[in-house]
Amino acid sequence: MMNKVSIGTNATICPMPVTLIGSMVSGRPNFMTVAFIARINMEPPLLSMSLNKKSATREAVLETGVFSVNFPTAGMVDKADYCGIVSGKNTDKSGLFDIFYGALGDVPMIRECPLSFECKVTESHEFTSHTCIIGEIVATYLDESCFTDNKPDPKKINPLMLTMPDNQYWNIGNPVGKAWNAGRDLVT
Repeated sequence: MMNKVSIGTNATICPMPVTLIGSMVSGRPNFMTVAFIARINMEPPLLSMSLNKKSATREAVLETGVFSVNFPTAGMVDKADYCGIVSGKNTDKSGLFDIFYGALGDVPMIRECPLSFECKVTESHEFTSHTCIIGEIVATYLDESCFTDNKPDPKKINPLMLTMPDNQYWNIGNPVGKAWNAGRDLVT
């Protein structure tokens, strides 16, 4: 049996999805890179994300009550990383992408991203460095080319992923088993 080694507290060895959070900042579309995001409820469909308290996106999302979650492909790594390096307070990022709008009308989404969620804020919680924002997904948009057998295909979506503390970007691997099925032989 292997011994365990402490690696500290900044560990998210399992890759997290990299997203681009869309909001309107100073009257123009803005996008911020966020990996601290997760689905937290089925009905209503809720997700949580943590935004740095100093970010223009956090201010815009809390002020407007709406935002988008865009999932860039692994091929968009340069633009996705750039959106996390520069602030919408000082940089106009609206020209980086082909932008579209959906059901809510004023929430910018990225056409180049194969998957986008349109969300409205339901609550927020303040922490030391970040604000955890809970949002309800009101609409989901997926490229037609990203389906297999009428279901979203993660390999075709090709999402950009992040691990920490090594701060590396990844793409998705191969499936290893069917959920709610792989362990059936162990059920007694």
